[in-house]
Amino acid sequence: MTGNRTRINSIVTAVLFCLLASFGARAQETGGEFLADLHDFRINNYLAVDAFYNFSTTGDTETLNRIVVAINKANDAMNSVIASTSGVLSSDQIEELNQSFDKFKSLMRSNINEVRDRGYPDLRLMADMADQALTMNTTATELYSVAQENSGAKADDRIESARSASVIMAQMMARYAARTHSSVSQTFQGANTEVPLDEQAKVFEDHLKNVSTGSPSGDLKTTLSDIFSKWQFIRNSYVNYNDNNVSFIIDRYSKGIINGLASAIELMSNNS
Repeated sequence: MTGNRTRINSIVTAVLFCLLASFGARAQETGGEFLADLHDFRINNYLAVDAFYNFSTTGDTETLNRIVVAINKANDAMNSVIASTSGVLSSDQIEELNQSFDKFKSLMRSNINEVRDRGYPDLRLMADMADQALTMNTTATELYSVAQENSGAKADDRIESARSASVIMAQMMARYAARTHSSVSQTFQGANTEVPLDEQAKVFEDHLKNVSTGSPSGDLKTTLSDIFSKWQFIRNSYVNYNDNNVSFIIDRYSKGIINGLASAIELMSNNS
């Protein structure tokens, strides 16, 4: 027990939320790259929230590692946004998002410590983190639209649909995890303001259909076919979200869809 606790302490202290990366190490020059970083930022923050809801009931090191990886990827994306020379957002807009992210990371750290120290989460603190995640990602989405307009570097409709589908899937996955692993509805991320899961599922499907326009072939066709298969397997779980479903399967296939969409985006970008 002591050894396991020491390992978790080491992970949280030495790895989680490391802010020592150089902001100037990967400054990008184009609006397209800036949009890609903002997209990665949104996705990885939702992945971190999803992992935390699982961690809140297990407290295991493997799940904590998932939080660490997601937060560190979001942090890398934020660093790239800050270091950008594209000029598509003002320094004030970027700083607003960065401060929101800092608050989110602080709340995540506090929530992890609560689970680690007490063996169960503080529901009020968990709700605060969920609310902050919603606020932060709403800001990120608004800034994505602004950056898209200012850059003049809007990707083709299929890539934008794939990114939108990824964000919706990541958000649905995090919200479903909240429903599954929390006994208090207030910790259900955005429960009072967000679109219901079944409606989000329909929007996700619309984006997915748009990604498949234009008779895709080769690796892209194979990737999209795999995404559609995974979606059909878990679709009813999101549409009928009040039914009892196997959350482990939903989480696994949702992540597979997100990874598949990332591959599809890369393939489409390389062929554009």
